[in-house]
Amino acid sequence: MEPEIERESMEYDVVVVGAGPAGLACACKLKQLNSDLNVCVVEKGSEVGAHILSGAVLEPSALSELFPDWREQNAPLHTEVKEDQILLLKSEQSTQQIPGMFAPFTMHNKGNYIVSLGNFCRWLAEQAENLGVEIFPGFAASDLVFDETGAVKGIVTGDMGIAEDGSHKDSYMPGMELHARYTVFAEGCRGHLGKKLIAHFELDEGKEAQHYGIGLKELWKVPKEIHQPGLVVHTAGWPLNETQSQGGGFLYHLEDQQVAVGLIVDLSYSNPWLSPFDEFQRYKHQKDIKKHLEGGERIAYGARAINKGGIQAQPRMFFPGGLLIGDNAGTLNFAKIKGSHTAMKSGMVAAEVIAKNIQADNAPQTLSEFESAYKASWAWKELYQQRNFGPAQHRWGNILGSAYAFIDLNLFRGALPWTLSDPVADHEKLKPAESTEAPNYPKPDGKLSFDKLSSVFISNTNHEEDQPSHLRLTDPAIPLNDNLEKFAEPAQRYCPAGVYEIIENEDGNKRFQINAQNCVHCKTCDIKDPAQNITWLCPEGGGGPNYPNM
Repeated sequence: MEPEIERESMEYDVVVVGAGPAGLACACKLKQLNSDLNVCVVEKGSEVGAHILSGAVLEPSALSELFPDWREQNAPLHTEVKEDQILLLKSEQSTQQIPGMFAPFTMHNKGNYIVSLGNFCRWLAEQAENLGVEIFPGFAASDLVFDETGAVKGIVTGDMGIAEDGSHKDSYMPGMELHARYTVFAEGCRGHLGKKLIAHFELDEGKEAQHYGIGLKELWKVPKEIHQPGLVVHTAGWPLNETQSQGGGFLYHLEDQQVAVGLIVDLSYSNPWLSPFDEFQRYKHQKDIKKHLEGGERIAYGARAINKGGIQAQPRMFFPGGLLIGDNAGTLNFAKIKGSHTAMKSGMVAAEVIAKNIQADNAPQTLSEFESAYKASWAWKELYQQRNFGPAQHRWGNILGSAYAFIDLNLFRGALPWTLSDPVADHEKLKPAESTEAPNYPKPDGKLSFDKLSSVFISNTNHEEDQPSHLRLTDPAIPLNDNLEKFAEPAQRYCPAGVYEIIENEDGNKRFQINAQNCVHCKTCDIKDPAQNITWLCPEGGGGPNYPNM
């Protein structure tokens, strides 16, 4: 029996896990409300913003509440949206533009800004530090700490310097326990501690299954003559319609001749041969997408899962000792294809509830009043209004689903007296491989389309090689038996980073190989594996992608 590790501990009023929009907004608001509070933020990325990936079009509503003088404070919102285009891609060579008057009003972006969410979070972190928040990048929150009553007492940061075989290297350093009166979890979509909390406290009791998409994104530097700062393009249809899969594309013209292009693939897809990465590479060859990229240079790549289940799937966000906020609780508004503003607002409401309890000198407790405060906010009202968008897309597809959304949102403003149901989890949607047809994915041309390994290279992904794999199989036999026989082991295709491979040895036997070094922390494997056999855990702090301005 191994001896129990002796850990040092530090005490805070509030510990926030995750330096994304929700976590940083929460930390800033806490210090604005009470400058004497002792607040810290832990972030698994090597720096704030290193793991942040989003389109992104930012609605500045929450920002204007948090920092009304954000313009004077030089917030990195440089490119205001000038034009919206919504395109139905019928094929690689055929496009139909949808008039704005026929689009759900949620797709209109007047007053919004095209941003690098990573750079925005770096700016938010500066504001937090100016207010006195302690931020610890490169420290992964690896586990939960409970007190004697069963309430969350804080978190444990990950041990450093553990070898692949579990032994301690010369660089070994045990993680610390960070204790707090309240711990706020803002890990983003499918946070691994959020997942544990939801299961432990049964926070999803009575809720529908959460739904997800995988968002793949590249950043390009394009010639000046084709750059259109402020242009926002959203698309539906090709190439996903060829496999009856759902999702859509985006293309945003930022400042400095940069163009962000991406594809969101709903993880409810049923064809196990589908590869979201390869669908994205095909997407860029569509005639009305490639015209924005030709002659340009790809400078960054990344991928990240997003929540899209809406309030039907949103777990209870309070539990003894803390709160779940932001995409850890599924606050993204998929009807708008944006969620930073709602994530920030959930963090700000969390801060108000926590500060009030601490000011009243209440003993740490279950913050059940958060629910009523959150439901009184514009963020929840917005999500309620747009609750049927996602289920309509799943039920009727992009075109008919969008037609329903137009009626529901534009004509009735979400007041129709029903809530559509979407109860089947994404991992249960795959059909057997033998009953489906594999798409024909052309070889990348090295100009518009690329392979996975060269893409991972420009994500600046790195992990300490001699460490235990952070991708754990509950049953190591499943990939080569159940999943291979029924679904042709889809992990080798749904992973956008080449982490999973089926390797045939010289003796003809096959083995399932996990290239954990390639992992971009998108969490797709934790979500889509049909046997729910893969668990994503935090690697050593600082590991993973290092996105410069995604």
